[in-house]
Amino acid sequence: MSRLRRKPYERELLRLQADLVQMQEWVRTSGTRLVVVFEGRDAAGKGGAIRRITEYLNPRICRIVALPAPTERERTQWYFQRYVEHLPAAGEIVLLDRSWYNRAGVERVMGFCSPDEYARFLRQCPIFENLLIEDGVLLRKYWFSVSDSEQERRFRGRMDDPMRQWKLSPMDLESITRWEDYSRAKDEMFAHTDTRTSPWYVVEAEVKRNARINMIAHLLASVPWQPVPSRSLKLPDRPPQRGYQRPPREQFHEVPDHATTLTGA
Repeated sequence: MSRLRRKPYERELLRLQADLVQMQEWVRTSGTRLVVVFEGRDAAGKGGAIRRITEYLNPRICRIVALPAPTERERTQWYFQRYVEHLPAAGEIVLLDRSWYNRAGVERVMGFCSPDEYARFLRQCPIFENLLIEDGVLLRKYWFSVSDSEQERRFRGRMDDPMRQWKLSPMDLESITRWEDYSRAKDEMFAHTDTRTSPWYVVEAEVKRNARINMIAHLLASVPWQPVPSRSLKLPDRPPQRGYQRPPREQFHEVPDHATTLTGA
């Protein structure tokens, strides 16, 4: 896959982001509920795609949900229960950075669930998603696919970068030695949950720029949004002053002017 050059990438990304803003307004005014699932290999670029999607969106309308490991209480609940409370209400978008598919991936491979729990998930997941869709939720599922060599290259880049080391967990590193196990788990997951009603869409993520553009363009094309007329806004005239005087600055704790200490300031 040829790498999209930076200028065309940035130009197209900005165009797509403008469409995302319009789609968001359509979601808000139409009362649509949109759920987008992001799954895939560790370091496949899910987080980067999510950041580009949300860059200009209203966080009150578009929320990112990235749940931590379940608590002891949550482990005793119906598996899908803790995800239900994060589903969107009318006029909202929820982006799931990892989702209920944890059970079919890391939990299956690392032995965090029993064989019975895993089998039950594969039976119930298509039913659960069909219920969401039947109730009017728009559900989109994206799998970010990356090769083992590219994943390792990205892991090494994170290890050498103190600004990104936090992205690497022992679980991430363990995925290198369990590459084939994760591959088999993904194939079995697709066999049970890649349905006509709720299909998986595979994003080839070997090149991050291309993956972001392709994924966002597909999302925009798959949602039946329409441009909503812009609201007419008018800045009101400032009323005349009525004698207010600001207290002396010395009364407040101001932030030091660090900017003027920089070379070239």
